[in-house]
Amino acid sequence: MKALVRDRYGLPDVLEVREVERPAPKTGEVLVRVHAASINDWDWELLQRPTLPFIRSAPRRILGSDIAGRVVALGAGAQRFRVGDDVYGDLSRFGPGGWGGFAEYVCARERALALKPARLTFEQAAALPQAGQLAMQALFAAGPLRPGQKILINGAGGGVGTIAIQLAKLHDTEVTGVDSAAKLEMMRQIGFDHVIDYRKQDFTRNGQSYDLIVDTKTTHLPFEYARSLNPGGTYATVGGEEMRVLLRVALVGWWIRLTTSKKVRLIALRQNKDLAYLSERAEAGQLAPVIDGPYKLSEAPEALRHFGAGNHKGKVVIAVD
Repeated sequence: MKALVRDRYGLPDVLEVREVERPAPKTGEVLVRVHAASINDWDWELLQRPTLPFIRSAPRRILGSDIAGRVVALGAGAQRFRVGDDVYGDLSRFGPGGWGGFAEYVCARERALALKPARLTFEQAAALPQAGQLAMQALFAAGPLRPGQKILINGAGGGVGTIAIQLAKLHDTEVTGVDSAAKLEMMRQIGFDHVIDYRKQDFTRNGQSYDLIVDTKTTHLPFEYARSLNPGGTYATVGGEEMRVLLRVALVGWWIRLTTSKKVRLIALRQNKDLAYLSERAEAGQLAPVIDGPYKLSEAPEALRHFGAGNHKGKVVIAVD
């Protein structure tokens, strides 16, 4: 089979499409013919460096965790799916196994997969697992959404933001999106009530306040976010580029929670917890991921460079077939 392989850490230039041996499913696994895979922050980070700083480890040869495809073989004891089922899911797993989605075939644990919504293409389904669940878990970090709530999404033009807006508008909320100027028109088209070019306006200093802030970038200090929250409001971050900034959010957020009515949450992905809800929304025609691409497998290094530059709109997707 063809796969996007690397032998060392580095930038996308270390990647190469090669012929490798097709994997065989172990106990409790299924073999999936991959039709599409999407790029996540973990793929970009693991391409360049080990998971844990200061700990040497061999690089994963084949990255790619969010996939959509068709079951073609069952391992011993596999019972949830049948050969021919269309499935999607998140294969990220630290330790042995996991990843491998940037290839024509991949083995996956049954519990990492769900039946693909018939209404979605393989490319759309591959865009949904991590981004969709992070959006869900951040939006509902403080409980159910209420009509009229004011929500701000920072980094709104990427995968998490373009899914979060669709879920938030199901609850009659007022949503503001923050991103670069090149993404603002797309953001208006998918439902944002207000958009902000972060290069022209700092949303933590414009005098506006919100009931919920969902952050995909973590570019400000915790007290700056708290200043932009209404009393009783919640700030929820799903990630950022610098670990020290996230640690500061966790530590200072604890103090903010103790001394004010506001909450600061660092969202750790609960893997494959919300796929059923996302599938329901997709089948109802209420959710359709925004796709950047799709790219061919041979174009995957270019797709990763595009992702790393932060210029993508929605999810960057690779059509493996």
